Amino acid sequence: MLNWLLEPLSFEFMRNAIAIAILLGILSAVVGSYLILQQMSMIGAVISHAVIPGLSIAFFLEINLLIGAFIAGICSALVVAGIHTRSRVKVDAAMALTLSSFLALGVLLITLLKTNRLDLSNILFGDILGVRPGDVWQTLVITVIILLLTKLFYKELLFYTFDPLGAQASGLPVKTMYFALICAITLTIVASMQIVGVLLVLALLVGPATAAYLLVKELHQMMILGAGIGMISGISGMYLSYHFDLPSGPAIVLMIFGFFLLALLLSPTQGILTEPEIRHWAVRKWQQLTQFRR
Repeated sequence: MLNWLLEPLSFEFMRNAIAIAILLGILSAVVGSYLILQQMSMIGAVISHAVIPGLSIAFFLEINLLIGAFIAGICSALVVAGIHTRSRVKVDAAMALTLSSFLALGVLLITLLKTNRLDLSNILFGDILGVRPGDVWQTLVITVIILLLTKLFYKELLFYTFDPLGAQASGLPVKTMYFALICAITLTIVASMQIVGVLLVLALLVGPATAAYLLVKELHQMMILGAGIGMISGISGMYLSYHFDLPSGPAIVLMIFGFFLLALLLSPTQGILTEPEIRHWAVRKWQQLTQFRR
């Protein structure tokens, strides 16, 4: 058992990947909690797909790929907001149109700009073999910045999350706060791409926070518990990926879904197995079983 735990740590890429998984577990829980409470989960899907044209352009211009991905992600969110506020189109339709259009543009640019050396498989599903020490430091900087800003503006963000109209009436810069949240979402997605890929990053972004949402009531508790779930899922997914030769992204996402199922079944207030009818039925069956044994 000890060898099973220690063997992966002898490789630098696994140490780097596990370090990033821990950081992303914390980061995704903090950002994802705001997404869940503001019912903005699908904007994460839009941004995660919209980064592909940014990656292609950045590769063509020979600049940092993450810069291109960040700019493209921000642009996609602004397009969704523009369509929604400037027309009668509902936000879900605006997101669906933007997601598919940016994804199509990304695939088209890969062909037109001759950036076929971009490995779409790694972009879509992640690649732990490509993790470098620089990626760890980059993710650490992003995590520290977002955590510090969340701590500094926690009360304002809490007010805005639960009562955006009241926050606007009280003079808070709600548009700036919305844009800052979009930036945080995009940074989290960009940081997560190498581990889980753009197709699965949404699960990392909202999964741990959703599981925590079923178990606790306070926002700060949701962030802390979600961070724990995210870290454990990331580490265990990495070990499964190493020992059973599995893709890292799907392994992590399925671990997250496993924690969500446990929360859905066992939540004290919303769990399927903790409903009064189910609990009373289980108690009766247990009593019958113990009486039968006697």
